[in-house]
Amino acid sequence: MRSRAIATADLRVFRLTGVKWALGSLALFVTSPLILPQNCVAFAMINPLAGPDHEVAGWFHAHLTHTFVSVLRAFTEFGSSEWIGVVLFFAVLFFVWKKWWPSLVTLIVAVPGGMLLNELVKQLVHRHRPFVDGPFVDWSGYSFASGHTIGATLLYGQLALFILPAMKARHWRRLTVASAALLIALVGFSRIALGAHFLTDVLAAIVFGILWLAFCLFAGKPLRRSVVLAPGVPLVSEPALVRVEETKQPAQSLLN
Repeated sequence: MRSRAIATADLRVFRLTGVKWALGSLALFVTSPLILPQNCVAFAMINPLAGPDHEVAGWFHAHLTHTFVSVLRAFTEFGSSEWIGVVLFFAVLFFVWKKWWPSLVTLIVAVPGGMLLNELVKQLVHRHRPFVDGPFVDWSGYSFASGHTIGATLLYGQLALFILPAMKARHWRRLTVASAALLIALVGFSRIALGAHFLTDVLAAIVFGILWLAFCLFAGKPLRRSVVLAPGVPLVSEPALVRVEETKQPAQSLLN
């Protein structure tokens, strides 16, 4: 009993340490501008792909129609902060109801944390949008990297990471990954076609989102390990008493 109590206390300390480590990592990435490598900032500010960026943005801007814009705006809503907020609200309620605390912490750090980090990148780079004036243009803020695209990458990517371990069939796994990738691609395409972002803004947002999800996946390992052992399950290190009944073999007859 004493060893079980000590192990349970250690488990609680380990779980709390994992939560603090994840939240501390988020605070470090958000509050320290020195985390972002200076060469990445310089690359984004100089933009060696400025020629293709402006060509793609100019072509879409010249071919925009009211019908096309309506379709694009429907696509872009899948990465809007309002839609992401609604999905996060119901996801948080579900995790609280199920008491899946590691998943709840991972979701909060991954999606809102990554979007907040992207705002820091925008302030560091200060890249202006392709178009700030026109019949279909009503954008404000900076361009690099795409907030809608990184929001979609973080939300649908993290939801896919939650769902994939529960799927055994390979075709369901492929369908989940393909659905998440399709939603991200539609949001990114809509942002380029609407003139809200350059091509490199969208590509950078996808890369940043994937890297942040990978970081959160690594940072969440202590949280996932903390729930492997349930309080009611005996520890492996505890000695197990097994009752062995000794069976007496019948005495052999002298005739045999």
